[in-house]
Amino acid sequence: MLHRGPDDEGLYAVGHVGLGHRRLSIIDLSTGHQPLSNEDDSVWIVFNGEIYNFEELRLILVTKGHQFKTKTDTEVIIHAYEEYGVDFLNQLRGMFAFALWDEKKQILFCARDRVGIKPFYYTSTKQGILFASELKALLTDERVDREVNRQAIDRTLSFYSLPGEMTMFKHIHKLLPGHYLVVQDDKIIIKKYWDLNFAPNYTKNFKDATQELFELIRESVRLHMISDVPVGFLLSGGVDSTALLSLAIHETKKEISTFTIGFEGRNFADERPYAKIASDKFGTKHYEMTIGAKDFLDFLPNYVSIMEEPVCEPPAIALYFISKLAKERVKVLISGEGGDEAFAGYPNYRNMLLLDKIRRNIPFGSDVLRLASKTPYLANRMNKFKPFLELPLTQAYYSRTSSPQTFCNKNFRRLYTPDFLSSIDHGLTQNYINNCVKPDSAFSLLNKMLYIDTKTWLPDDLLVKADKITMANSIELRVPLLDHKILEFAGTLPENFKVRNFKTKRILKQAFTGIVPTEILNRKKTGFPIPYQEWMRNEHKDAIHDLLLSSGAMSREYFERKTVENILSDNVKNSMYPKEVFTLAVLELWLQTFTKTEKQ
Repeated sequence: MLHRGPDDEGLYAVGHVGLGHRRLSIIDLSTGHQPLSNEDDSVWIVFNGEIYNFEELRLILVTKGHQFKTKTDTEVIIHAYEEYGVDFLNQLRGMFAFALWDEKKQILFCARDRVGIKPFYYTSTKQGILFASELKALLTDERVDREVNRQAIDRTLSFYSLPGEMTMFKHIHKLLPGHYLVVQDDKIIIKKYWDLNFAPNYTKNFKDATQELFELIRESVRLHMISDVPVGFLLSGGVDSTALLSLAIHETKKEISTFTIGFEGRNFADERPYAKIASDKFGTKHYEMTIGAKDFLDFLPNYVSIMEEPVCEPPAIALYFISKLAKERVKVLISGEGGDEAFAGYPNYRNMLLLDKIRRNIPFGSDVLRLASKTPYLANRMNKFKPFLELPLTQAYYSRTSSPQTFCNKNFRRLYTPDFLSSIDHGLTQNYINNCVKPDSAFSLLNKMLYIDTKTWLPDDLLVKADKITMANSIELRVPLLDHKILEFAGTLPENFKVRNFKTKRILKQAFTGIVPTEILNRKKTGFPIPYQEWMRNEHKDAIHDLLLSSGAMSREYFERKTVENILSDNVKNSMYPKEVFTLAVLELWLQTFTKTEKQ
């Protein structure tokens, strides 16, 4: 894992315990070597991440008699554990995955941050438990079972990512966000220490809430700017990253570098002009770059190796190139991830709420919507919302990227071979959402959707991309809008503070009105518009076709050849299945990269 920590390495190995660490030096560059211990070497830790309130916690711990030998946030974790036990997790404000060995109690204590910004993989063998920030580290041990998890393949094709504790290997697991793991007396115990709650109980008016949110975000940005190395910003041309930049310029006297990316070709959405508007307004040193179809295809095998999971996240490829550019100038990047999940910024939230309003408030509303969904003009637009007219939300809303109407969910029996179909339980995959949100939950419609996305799309798509891709370039990515205090505050807000009629992310946009340029504040949301659909239909169609219909791919006998051919043909002719094609492609590349034999 040299790429995750090129600055230093360390090892603690005594008896039956070994802790290894690669360091990316961000805070206290000279004395932050890990593994790190307490005063008498009875507690040791390896830690990945940042604790943003470590200076405050350190002062408290010093008054309680704890002695520090470094100025790092890592050492604060050790002493907080000694002082408070397991409850110290609730005091940490930041992103983290760590393993702590308590020699006196003979306990291994591991934890992952609340929303899963930092990864934590583990497996148990006859020899013991192994854990790491990446799968590849575990696979260096030949004793680790590499059996492919077929159920995980089905879940990946259903969600376009792999939410939950599963990995693509049957015997390797992810520690879930907001959970800790204890190993003692040959037993592994896993418990939840935090969950996102939606209990709208905010009693002040919208204006007061807006000001309170602004102050929370300002505090979070101030904490996230703490660093002993240069900090830069990823500018998407959207509200979130621009809002964070507007606050960050007041937290440093150093010039801030900003970075954005564009794509070769015509008729593609271009974020660069809007990023340049933000850069000009706030006086940053701005850098741009462009990638094209060839860059995209050539990087795909590396994308799969870096991500370690077959995630349908084409923007991750653009993130790799822009973070590689940023590496020449900074060690830390700040990004706007999380604003849409906290404050309902995606159009599907608004659309589902409008459909629900029609269904509940218009006579025969459901019948009208069903009729509309069958008309040629509206059919494609309403297709993904159609299940919502007939099913409870927890069955109709898989995540912001998936639904029962996607090809792999609706037609999985046509896609899977009889042998593969008999080896998986598609109902188990579908029921995953039911396990996220109980049917009797008091959450509102909007908050149920936000909760599902916080449990699925956010940690296992957006954040796995953010961590793996930037760390591949030895860059630490920070996400101030995912500070847990901001998320908890958002959970207390009335629904209409987030979405009202056609306006999404209402309170966040209001908080930065007059600060974020109006051209950015009022523009239509585009996401990170990498034109992979067009590239796969045109420049890359032959390469994708050869990959998915090769003798090696077909020899696994997972998928029916005729169905795969139809998916590829329909995508080229009618742009019907870009996500399915991309996911199948990265799945095939994953199998080639991480399995020893082509036929499992």
